[in-house]
Amino acid sequence: MGRLTGKVAIITGAATGMGASEAMLFAQEGAKVVATDIQETHLQELIANIKANGGEAIGLKHNVTSEEEWKYVIQETINHYGKIDILVNNAGVASPKTIEYMEMNEWNRIMDINLNGCVIGMKYVIPEMKKAGGGSLINISSIGGIVGMAGTSPYTAAKGALRTLSKSAAVEYGKDKIRVNSVHPGIIVTPMTEESFKTAEPFYRTFTQLPYFGNPEDVAYGVLFLASDESRFMTGAELVIDGGWTAI
Repeated sequence: MGRLTGKVAIITGAATGMGASEAMLFAQEGAKVVATDIQETHLQELIANIKANGGEAIGLKHNVTSEEEWKYVIQETINHYGKIDILVNNAGVASPKTIEYMEMNEWNRIMDINLNGCVIGMKYVIPEMKKAGGGSLINISSIGGIVGMAGTSPYTAAKGALRTLSKSAAVEYGKDKIRVNSVHPGIIVTPMTEESFKTAEPFYRTFTQLPYFGNPEDVAYGVLFLASDESRFMTGAELVIDGGWTAI
């Protein structure tokens, strides 16, 4: 307990799945959490749960593709807690499309949410982290950002770009004591993956070396490590949490 005491964390896509687990765990470890999402009902349920368990958090409706909404989230965080130490760019959507059947408006939507939303968040959080004397930026990518995956071209393109963006930002802002790392989950059972499990579960089991799939908590503990001072000498790195998928 207390691994994030005194720290202020923004977590996007926090209403359900991995984001909700991260928010709960961060609050348990002493962070003041700003949880954002477009799903207001689930978000407020999360905030109530955090507070019922003794944590401190606020929830903000937030479309990560909007520059103005990012400015609002940053300002509200400063108004409530005075600083920003941690940003977890968790918001994302899947896209089961191959290149030849993909409409360009779908491509742009996936890029806007999975990549551009992270870029906007980093753009406005970094100046606040400089004021705070440093911080930890954590971008939730995917194993699809490391290896090819059939039928998900827009998704893997965005997640691959997020991986290398994280490395470039780590080089650019290391001097400011701002660490930037990416996290690469494998098959994690969340609301986003629930639909694909109906048809692809046998395929997933072929590639996952452990005899079980991951849960949101499995990723949350990795993100907690990157957010904490325990990883103070870790930047520009890829934390893979995939049950062995990329080992083969």
